[in-house]
Amino acid sequence: MKRKRVLAVVAAGLVMAVAAGLYWFQPWKLWVNETVQEALPLPQTSAQSTESAVPAPKKPTVVATGELISHEHETSGGVRILRAEDGSLVLRLENLDTSNGPDLRVLLTAAPVLPGKDGWFVFDDGAHVSAGKLKGNKGSQNYTLPAGTDLARYSSVSIWCDRFDVSFGAAPLTKTP
Repeated sequence: MKRKRVLAVVAAGLVMAVAAGLYWFQPWKLWVNETVQEALPLPQTSAQSTESAVPAPKKPTVVATGELISHEHETSGGVRILRAEDGSLVLRLENLDTSNGPDLRVLLTAAPVLPGKDGWFVFDDGAHVSAGKLKGNKGSQNYTLPAGTDLARYSSVSIWCDRFDVSFGAAPLTKTP
């Protein structure tokens, strides 16, 4: 009888450990892709403005660009930061291709982009701004940066796994004149 009780406690402990591990690591995300294809953010126009003498709104201006490199996971794609006519900033990931994972974020950071394992853990150490949760691990998507974001303070973008504090990939930003 005592042996059955011990086996039941051990079995319950194993079930709880497996459930916690599945929740924490979410291994199924390695095989599940989420593709998001958002259009380039363009200014809103009305039918009246095209017929009247009022000039059409300007397209967003590109203020910074970069190309993603791989860190913890194979990652590729481009990054552009766009400034709308109203001054708002949009971080755009283009042709993103990375692994899916738990709690992925898009960070605008002050950290340098280092190749290889040296660059895996540096992006949340200093100044950084979260643009939000990664919408999908594939495709092109837009992230509105918080009002008042000072681009002079930031030099890179990272696809950041907040659960494990590791970069999946990152891009150094080149400011455009």
